[in-house]
Amino acid sequence: MEQDRLAGIRVALEEELSSLERQLTDLGASPDTAEVEVSVDEGFADSAQATAERSQQLSMLEQQQAVHSEVKAALKRLEDGTFGKCENCGQQIPIERLEALPAARLCLSCKQASE
Repeated sequence: MEQDRLAGIRVALEEELSSLERQLTDLGASPDTAEVEVSVDEGFADSAQATAERSQQLSMLEQQQAVHSEVKAALKRLEDGTFGKCENCGQQIPIERLEALPAARLCLSCKQASE
């Protein structure tokens, strides 16, 4: 794998991780734990609306936490030398796929087979 392209992927992953950590903090979650603190207006007259709002916030947080975990895992793979290898078949993932989806764990063939 070309080192300059790999370095670009590392930078992109680090920037994405930083951005996700800011977003999680802004949403009331800790980037390093599953703890979530979601607040809704307690004086809100319509409790159904408050419940829906809380549910939406929790869903958004869960999605952000999942992406955060994937990005951290990709950075760990970069460090331990397994980045770019399909976790299913062991083949090299094309650099173009990794540039498009830096946290990709599977080659395109294995990804399509899993769906």
